[in-house]
This record gives sequence, C-alpha cells and structure tokens, in this order.
Amino acid sequence: MTDPSGRRAELEARNAAMREQVDSLMSELHRKTAEVREAQAKAMAITASATSRDGSVTARVDSAGALTSLEFSPNAFERTTPDKLARVATETVIAAIAKSRTELNDVLSSAQEGPSIDLSEMLPGVPSLASLIPQPPPVPTPPTSTQPPPRGRAADDDDEGGSVMERGGW
Repeated sequence: MTDPSGRRAELEARNAAMREQVDSLMSELHRKTAEVREAQAKAMAITASATSRDGSVTARVDSAGALTSLEFSPNAFERTTPDKLARVATETVIAAIAKSRTELNDVLSSAQEGPSIDLSEMLPGVPSLASLIPQPPPVPTPPTSTQPPPRGRAADDDDEGGSVMERGGW
C-alpha cells in the first residue's frame, strides 16, 4: 500500500502546479483581452483620405471603409467629362478605402501576434481566443479593366412602351 501522507503530499503538489498554471493562463487571458480592447479602439478610430492625382477629388472614409466625405475642387467640373470625373471619384474612394484597410490590417495583425493561450486545448467546446479576433479585410484595388462607360439611351429608342424586346405581338 502507498503511504496516505505521501499520496496527500503528491496531490497537493499537483494541485499547486495546476493552480499556478491556471493563474498563468488567467494572467495571459487578461493581457490578451486588454490588447484586443486596445486594438479594437484603435481600429474604430481609423480614418483615411485620398486625393486624386489631378487634385480634383478628395475622399475620406472611416474604419469600416464607409465614405464620410467626398469633395471636388472648384474647377473639377470644368476640366473633365462627367464619366471621367465619376471614374476619378471612384478610384479616389477606392484608394482611401485601401489606406483604411491597410491601417486596419496593421492594427489587427499586431493584436494577433505573440504567444496566445488556447483554452480550447484544455476545455473542449471553448472557442480559442484567436478565433475571436477578426481576420483583416482584403485591401481593395482599383479596377483594372478599361470597359467603356455604359451607354445611354439611343436617340431612336422608343419612349413609349419600353424596350422593343419586351413588347409582345410582333
């Protein structure tokens, strides 16, 4: 038989080691949670702006990439056609979104760095902390296709009755 006092000392030592491990995990969890909160606050504060090469358009976006401001220079409408100005405005907005996303990716990647605790290894069914940190969004790139602008209605289109293709009885 084993000595009861020896068994008790062994269990107490294992219990102390487990408590130390849990304390270490909790400390790491608190540290990581604070890092995630800080990263979230930084991410929410991100704004970015871009100005077109010719200076005719300036776009500002928030952390989600939503357009918050679109400004045209005083002579923007005099120097170009509506189609070209629309294309420049679109490219400028995409450039601002790309800046915002790049900054967001930097903030999120710093939150994902370093050793991380993974409670899912110890407790089945518990999500890992890494799965709670969102993946960085893709950085948009300006369209590379040079498709012609959409055509307007032709002069010979019928105003009454819509498209010829939609009419019945012919």
